[in-house]
Amino acid sequence: MATIDAGKYKSSPIHIPNPHVQGMTEDVLYHLALGTNSHDLPSMFGDLKFVCVGGSPRRMEKVALYMADALDIDIPTGMALNNIGHGKARYAIYKVGPVLAISHGMGRPSMSIMMHELFKLLHHAGCTGVTLFRVGTCGGLGLEPGSVVVTEEALSPLLQPSYDQIILGNVVSRPCVLDKDTANDLMGCASTEDEFATVKGKTMSADDFYEEQGRLDGALCNYTEDDKMAYLKRAHDLGVRNIEMEAVCFAALSHAVQLKGAVACVTLVDRLKGDQITSSAKDMEEWQMRPQKLVARYIRKNLGLPPKDMP
Repeated sequence: MATIDAGKYKSSPIHIPNPHVQGMTEDVLYHLALGTNSHDLPSMFGDLKFVCVGGSPRRMEKVALYMADALDIDIPTGMALNNIGHGKARYAIYKVGPVLAISHGMGRPSMSIMMHELFKLLHHAGCTGVTLFRVGTCGGLGLEPGSVVVTEEALSPLLQPSYDQIILGNVVSRPCVLDKDTANDLMGCASTEDEFATVKGKTMSADDFYEEQGRLDGALCNYTEDDKMAYLKRAHDLGVRNIEMEAVCFAALSHAVQLKGAVACVTLVDRLKGDQITSSAKDMEEWQMRPQKLVARYIRKNLGLPPKDMP
């Protein structure tokens, strides 16, 4: 097992801008099945430097296993990774050295709940210098399926860089800001020897899988194919290269607590050519590992570990 000095990766502590949290005698992180009185959060999570979030529990287990291999962290034969929530949590949580892999479900509401509790977890654990990554799947715009998109700006379905919520009866807009240096560094982790293209572009994030994304294959559809193509081409002309359901929430909330965040997603279909995925299950299984390959290279580099060939 390689020696990892995560302490070399330093920055400021986690900023929680909610003053009410400071006065709580106990903070129960309901959906993570953790709490400040029931768990020793600093000893459990205090060394975290990187957090990878993605949709499904199964995918995040694979991410954790991949990171264990990438960081030369041995999992004893016959042992399995420990899902920290033990089935009681809404989200699956895996810790591998300085890396946390946690599922966020599908869509912005599910991600928002997870991120609120993740931020408080990092705060209570006394973590510093944490970088967040969303790794997932998406629909591409004008890209070959299997390409990876590193997000330079997250946009709403109105093609604006804002995340709107209704809070106490009012619409509150938060800016969607991702760390440009982290995105550039992630792009720098792409290799000419990779079997896939890595591009940087804007990401449109919708609240719905079907109509908000301009699909024609949902149960409801009150627009024509020409309407759909005009919208997607307008987005493409603005620099949008992929469509998914979480980037604006991820960007806005991570920025609100002053955490560096980056998004890397693999495309499963070119939405300018159709809505249905036609690639094989085997191909998609392999493609879904591509974003974490870039993230693993980034983490090794930032921990001062030498490059390592990863499948």
